[in-house]
Amino acid sequence: MDILLARPRGFCAGVKRAISTVEKAIETHGRPIYVLHEIVHNRHVIDTLSSKGAIFVEELTEIPRGSITIFSAHGVSEQTVSMARSRGLRIIDATCPLVTKVHMQARKYSAKGMEVLIIGHPGHPEVEGTRGWVKGPVSVISTKSEAEKFEPVADKLAYVTQTTLSIDDTKEIIEILTSRFPQIEGPKLSDICYATQNRQDAVKRLSEQIDILLVVGSKNSSNSNRLKETGEHHGLPSYLIDNKDNLNMAWFEDKRCAGITAGASAPEVLVEEVVNTLKSHFDCNVAELPGEEETIEFRLPRMGF
Repeated sequence: MDILLARPRGFCAGVKRAISTVEKAIETHGRPIYVLHEIVHNRHVIDTLSSKGAIFVEELTEIPRGSITIFSAHGVSEQTVSMARSRGLRIIDATCPLVTKVHMQARKYSAKGMEVLIIGHPGHPEVEGTRGWVKGPVSVISTKSEAEKFEPVADKLAYVTQTTLSIDDTKEIIEILTSRFPQIEGPKLSDICYATQNRQDAVKRLSEQIDILLVVGSKNSSNSNRLKETGEHHGLPSYLIDNKDNLNMAWFEDKRCAGITAGASAPEVLVEEVVNTLKSHFDCNVAELPGEEETIEFRLPRMGF
């Protein structure tokens, strides 16, 4: 059985920045450093940073007053920022700059008196953070059916999108909304995170040459789930796995070529372990599919206060 690796795969610039932010904060200020929510959605990353001195919490009230506090890559609401400041927390914001861009878009539309639609998954940290920057009416649309049934309460409408969505599904939702409400405003579809788009495009190319897809990523990773769905849309048996321990060798019976990709928050070491495990069971040739070269880098937030 051959193994074909997608390119690009794994860490994006926003995830690299978020992880480096936690590591730099610990190096600069010492341990512990508190992080509100998972810095990125990957258990291996969380465990590694925890071992270095990061403490991950779900509520600001769990953080001692005056402590150094990092906001995750998914971003937080304006109310959360205000509450953190009222508790005297020293804030380092690791929100991905592309997510911050969505927050500012939503805030701008709301300030113009528009009803804001967030195309995304209810309850996802990024969506909830974006919702928290909207002062007026706001709704979350996650399916074509919801877009078809939505009834506005305001005269003017605008939409923004979660950065980690399926591009194809998002396009269909936007087409429904623009058909029903021709005056609706919103960003171009290309404003969906470049890394999300590149990884989905890579799976589409990969699907032409493989007969099973493995996506290395955590179950609560939105972009990893979208990669699995992309494989399924192309008729492939597709599996989302945290690491090599989730492999089932029965999946590979009569398979000619296995494709492997990784979500934007999954480290390459996990991909290497999956490849090595498969090589220990099968006679494998491993190759990487040519793909988009990602050169984007984001500067770290300042560490001082």
